[in-house]
Amino acid sequence: MAMAMRKRSGSGSKRHLKEKVVQIYESFFRGEDLTSDNPTFWDEFFLLKPKIPQLEAEINKLSVEQLLNMKDNMNLLVAQCIEMLGQEHHIRLVYALQTLSALLMTVYQRLGAEPNNVKTILIGSENADAKMQKLLEHCSSTLSGDVPESLKSMVLKLLLIIATGIDNIDDNPLVEYVMTNSLFEPLIQLLCTSTERQQHGYDVVMLLMFLVSYKKQESTNPYVVKLSILDDELALNGGGEEGMLLALYEAAHLNRNFMTTLAHSSAAASAPPSPPATLPPQQSPPNPAQIQALDNEQPTNLLVTFFQYCSIVMADTKTESSVNKCSLCFITLTCIVEEQFANSIMHDQNLTFKVQLYRLPMRHRKIVPEEAPSQPLASTLIDLLVEFMMCHLLKKFPGELYELCVGVLLRLLSYQKRCRVRLARDWRPLWAALIALLKFLVTNESTLLRRHNIFIMAQQVVNIFNLFITFGDTFLPTPASYDQLYYELIRMHQVFDNLFYMALRYSTGDGEFKAEALRLANCLVNVRAIIQHFSPKIESWLNSQSLSTPTEDQILEVVRKNYDSLILKLQEGLEFYSRYSERSHRALLARLLPSAAAHARHSSDAAQLHRHTAAALVHYTAIHVQ
Repeated sequence: MAMAMRKRSGSGSKRHLKEKVVQIYESFFRGEDLTSDNPTFWDEFFLLKPKIPQLEAEINKLSVEQLLNMKDNMNLLVAQCIEMLGQEHHIRLVYALQTLSALLMTVYQRLGAEPNNVKTILIGSENADAKMQKLLEHCSSTLSGDVPESLKSMVLKLLLIIATGIDNIDDNPLVEYVMTNSLFEPLIQLLCTSTERQQHGYDVVMLLMFLVSYKKQESTNPYVVKLSILDDELALNGGGEEGMLLALYEAAHLNRNFMTTLAHSSAAASAPPSPPATLPPQQSPPNPAQIQALDNEQPTNLLVTFFQYCSIVMADTKTESSVNKCSLCFITLTCIVEEQFANSIMHDQNLTFKVQLYRLPMRHRKIVPEEAPSQPLASTLIDLLVEFMMCHLLKKFPGELYELCVGVLLRLLSYQKRCRVRLARDWRPLWAALIALLKFLVTNESTLLRRHNIFIMAQQVVNIFNLFITFGDTFLPTPASYDQLYYELIRMHQVFDNLFYMALRYSTGDGEFKAEALRLANCLVNVRAIIQHFSPKIESWLNSQSLSTPTEDQILEVVRKNYDSLILKLQEGLEFYSRYSERSHRALLARLLPSAAAHARHSSDAAQLHRHTAAALVHYTAIHVQ
């Protein structure tokens, strides 16, 4: 087909000839048979540089009905693309890969809401299994072969286009073929060498995250099974918007060996694949003095990086998206603190790290830049939890996040009690944060009860104090720490008194919170016993000394002298918690996956494909010239 060039009237410009490949696109999507008179058509076609915008435009011109009528031609084009992936002719291979990626991307965009039509139009029903098997075999050989890194990038982008084509991955008909023709081994191999991990780590981790999410509860997903038994430390060390956070969660949740990698110390941080952890949307960047990269000489590990990332994410709970990410951080932390090995590393007094956590500027405090203390990671985690608890006591109270936060704390303390680990730190900031939370619950009782059962949360907090009271002598660092606990309970007695009276009021009524309020009142028995035992003794001592404003040391001295006559109730099971179950968080994970898929689709767009195609062609051209 040829077009004569014509001059526009009144203009010296020339109308350009349509490129041959564009003419072919137009003829092809008109349903014309281009191969009957030319047996070498496809060999010639895949030597022509694809024009992706024009290809997309031709597909988008057609209605769904027209596309379905074109399915034989579309099936043929996809099948020929797959055939060319096995070619030794590098230009044909690269152009076929680019064309196939564009076809998949465009059809998914047009028909994502109609999954069955996606399969019908792209691969049809005849020999569909064989086509997809051949495609995935080519992908596997490319990923594990001695080929340019840009070509591997193109294959990964192609696989990401398939994995993220439909927001609900369970409805994606092509992903089932990636289950039956597993790519797990070649993907993991890309994470095992530092150069390939730097180049492809982000795409590989994102792809694995999507694949382990496929029909997770309904069938034996081979990627879930293989990831759960993977013990290659280099592969596990591959990392954040939602996708990377989901990937970290899946690894922490499914693979106990990943805990070794999380906690493994190295002299210099392994640079995570691009993009790096980013600030939540609508949050201004932290002052560099508040959060800064650790010096390369400073020992670090993935937990250090994750705690720093959490401190940024947890500063923002204003939007649904930020709350979702914050929730995911907390359930990932929950998985981590339930693991014995991770806990043993985090509590090792000989393994200390300087972790610069982000602190949210607030009206009542001024952030003074200071060097982070060198301390065990368990202490850093407590600092992170304290920071969260103190910063979100707001009218729009994120109650579910506080429940997760308190749950992480309980698991950490349970490990310390169980293993008699004495963490050398100042515990008073934690006690102050817990008391501030109780005060907030009591003060805002009527407003909060419309949305939250504050009695359950208050009971969880009080039982953490009961854990310190009953067993603190086995895991607090010094007797002085135990004395300080009593001092804080006595000093803040008004908060506990008000909490008790609130619980009493609801427990004696006939409202819906009667049972929970009664349990809360009962679990306050030891706290009230301490307050009622020491308060009159302190008052008596003050009168005998004619003092009205005693010092902390004077009060502590009275406390130490009157322990013997204190009678407390022995409370068992305070450290008990139900182990994490994904079942209760499926809705959250389902909300996060579409956002992660959208981000991955953006990273696999036409511009990205064009860059990788150009890089692959440059590589092969250079080899040819040599």
